[in-house]
Amino acid sequence: MKISKTNAVHIWKQIEDVLVPRLGLTLPERAVYSHLLRHSRLEDRLRLRFSILWLARGNRVSTGCVRLAVRRLVAKAALRLVERTKAGHVVEVRLPGEIRAVRPERGAGGTAGLPRTANLEEMDFLQTKPRREAIHACERSVCFYCLRRLTARVRCLDHVVPLVRRGSEDAKDQRHHAPSR
Repeated sequence: MKISKTNAVHIWKQIEDVLVPRLGLTLPERAVYSHLLRHSRLEDRLRLRFSILWLARGNRVSTGCVRLAVRRLVAKAALRLVERTKAGHVVEVRLPGEIRAVRPERGAGGTAGLPRTANLEEMDFLQTKPRREAIHACERSVCFYCLRRLTARVRCLDHVVPLVRRGSEDAKDQRHHAPSR
């Protein structure tokens, strides 16, 4: 499959907007995946033979870090390991749409509580409970600001209440994780 410049832009958007959040890719996994994708599918090659040392040098990280990232990407189905020898690894790099965990389910209208064609910039997430829950599911119940894990009882969309909305100087301490209703 020939990947045009337009398709490459679309693929990169899918990586940033869908693949990374859904698979929970770490920075090394993301760097390794991007490097392998660039040297395989974006060069019109389905399979790529590489050594861990070549990949580590290309990403400027240790071989141990690269080896672990490759193993995790195989486990997350972003890579398909075809062959592993002392001479190197042969993998098939899957595009975001080819990874089962990333593809939308059939019949689903989009992310839970969100219409498929939703304009996220203009959407009011306080409007309905399913939309608020969709945000929490997307963030895996971790506060965007302080990175604390939130329970269902103490989740909220606002990190603080602004002063103009009757918040106080201590709003962060008072409302940090008040329940969303």
